[in-house]
Amino acid sequence: MASLPALGFDFGTTNSVAALADEAGSALVQLDGPEHADPVFRSALCFWEDSGERGGLGAAAGPWAIAEYLDFPEGSLFLQSFKSVAASASFEHAIVFERRFRFEEIGRRFLALMAARAKGALDGGARRVVVGRPVEYAGSRPDEALARQRYDAMFAGFGAEIHYVYEPLGAAFSYAARIEDPATVLVADFGGGTSDFSVVRIEAPGAAQRCTPLAHAGVGIAGDRFDQRIVEHLVLPLLGKGSSYRSFDKVLDIPAGWFADFSDWSRLALMRNRRTLAELDKLKRAALDPEAIGRMIAVIDGELGYQLYHAVGALKRALSDAEAAHFHFAGGALAIEAEVTRAEFEAWIAPDMARIEAAVDRALERAGVGAAAIDRIFLTGGTSLTPRVRRLFAERFGAERLATGGELTSIAHGLALIGQQDDIAAWTA
Repeated sequence: MASLPALGFDFGTTNSVAALADEAGSALVQLDGPEHADPVFRSALCFWEDSGERGGLGAAAGPWAIAEYLDFPEGSLFLQSFKSVAASASFEHAIVFERRFRFEEIGRRFLALMAARAKGALDGGARRVVVGRPVEYAGSRPDEALARQRYDAMFAGFGAEIHYVYEPLGAAFSYAARIEDPATVLVADFGGGTSDFSVVRIEAPGAAQRCTPLAHAGVGIAGDRFDQRIVEHLVLPLLGKGSSYRSFDKVLDIPAGWFADFSDWSRLALMRNRRTLAELDKLKRAALDPEAIGRMIAVIDGELGYQLYHAVGALKRALSDAEAAHFHFAGGALAIEAEVTRAEFEAWIAPDMARIEAAVDRALERAGVGAAAIDRIFLTGGTSLTPRVRRLFAERFGAERLATGGELTSIAHGLALIGQQDDIAAWTA
């Protein structure tokens, strides 16, 4: 076992979790919140202008960011799901109250604020840090080298050693600590931005190498994409999607890019800047349905993205428990009331589920095993609780082979355990 204490860090699209391990054992890092301590810390930031703060900006992270934003939404900028742009070459910086921040600067600010809530548990020092990374990053053409460069800059100084491990491998190591019998396991990790799969052989306790990775696959689709589907079908038609604008003597379709940005959490908050709002105001004057564009402007300028996606998330969670649920959103001259069935939602996400299933097929093919050779399927990540996701694996492998638990914490726990292994190079990506 490694002599250095290990920190496992699951930097997630929706939530971030940290765990510590040493020769005495392992434990999740508890983080102070406005109401109570919790190991699950929302991957979110809230900025506001404050002349008393360094650089003229105040900032809060995690649940504190949500609390600050809800207290003063119009004077704040709320960022969430920023991990989604880690591998995007088109993302150069975020504009925060006319100041430009690169990805790694946003990431370092988030880590510092998260560490401040950990009572010293996340302070840098002589330790091995194992950071989870997706098998495949989110985005249309993800640049893995760019993401690594940004992660390196973000986590610099966080520990004596920084290593990267596929997130589902962290979950596999956590699951291995719970079982005694040898097994070939398919780990399916469904987060906010990516769905990742690893086939891992787990030996009985006491084996020279407890876990052996066999193959991996992933796809940049997960819970955030499911949210986008709801926005596309319930919200965007009221904001001008499918309508037109007049340019001189021509009538043209409104560019789809406006709606793609609006339905993406990582880009919606960044639309609230002087240049974008000026362009939208120009579009409104030329639009055949100016009121629709006006509603889009009102949501962006009123910083109502959090409320919108909170309503979307509430609908998605409700459909996990019921066959139908009510969607409600009101704000910025936009009011939506709709009954949505689980069948409708599953039809909306059907193309995404097909790509997820194809990634599962790739993982099995690369491992050289068929479905019958998989003894257990360990489902983890918040999106694994979606009934359509669980049904995919129950139908293919049998419900009796599904295993769950620690959906939001298993990756960090396993990453910390990996950090205690002498053969950590066998796990790094």
